[in-house]
Amino acid sequence: METITCKRTKAVQSHRIMPNETNFYKNMYGGQLLYILDNIASVSASRMTEYGLMTGNMDSVNFLQPLPEGDIVHVETYVTGTGKRSLEVFAKVIGESKRGERYLAATGFLTFVVLKDYAKEGYVLPGIVPESDEEKFLCAGYLERKQQHQANRQLTEELIQHLTVELLD
Repeated sequence: METITCKRTKAVQSHRIMPNETNFYKNMYGGQLLYILDNIASVSASRMTEYGLMTGNMDSVNFLQPLPEGDIVHVETYVTGTGKRSLEVFAKVIGESKRGERYLAATGFLTFVVLKDYAKEGYVLPGIVPESDEEKFLCAGYLERKQQHQANRQLTEELIQHLTVELLD
């Protein structure tokens, strides 16, 4: 089986937090950060396959510290697990204050799926190989997170059975 290192899938972006990206409290909107996470994570995901991918889920995003206007936000993503046609990307968000102090602002896991219409029959994603201590720790938890994701998906399917698409009065 072909393998790829986590490092080879790494994507990093730095971004100054501007006034139009902040809320009433002058901190970055959570939705703005999610947009950036999804975008950068898609770069990491695309380094695993030549075929089309789509975000399947933002499995968990933990907002740990606010990101104030004027600070810099660094987003680092890399693949931490692969299945046959789905993969997990870890996202780490590091804030940097105007004084140069860095802090962990958020973490998250996103799932991407290979689009059936694009991949050849019987296609299986390459495996992922961790090298650093952080990568090894995160990759070791992949199967447990995947099982939890599958359980949550079953609960979501149950929930959907009880929802309507009618707008409330």
